[in-house]
Amino acid sequence: MTTNHGNQIKDDNMYETLREKGYSKEKAARIANAQSDPSQHPAEKGGHGKKYEKRTKHALYEKAKEIGIAGRSKMNKAELIDALRNHGF
Repeated sequence: MTTNHGNQIKDDNMYETLREKGYSKEKAARIANAQSDPSQHPAEKGGHGKKYEKRTKHALYEKAKEIGIAGRSKMNKAELIDALRNHGF
């Protein structure tokens, strides 16, 4: 019998199934919530983020800084996009 977990869990059946399979509470909740919200599929590649061309140079710079791309401060927007795409992420 499935328990109602309130607002924290969006898909109680999925949560219970995952818990029975041995998933931790946190992981089961994350998966159950992501599965019920099509915009949050954690295992899906090529998510729904903005294309690099639509981002500001500053946003691209911050992303490059976050992943550790060297020489980013001297790059223009096109170079930042190329570096982010070819960095292996």
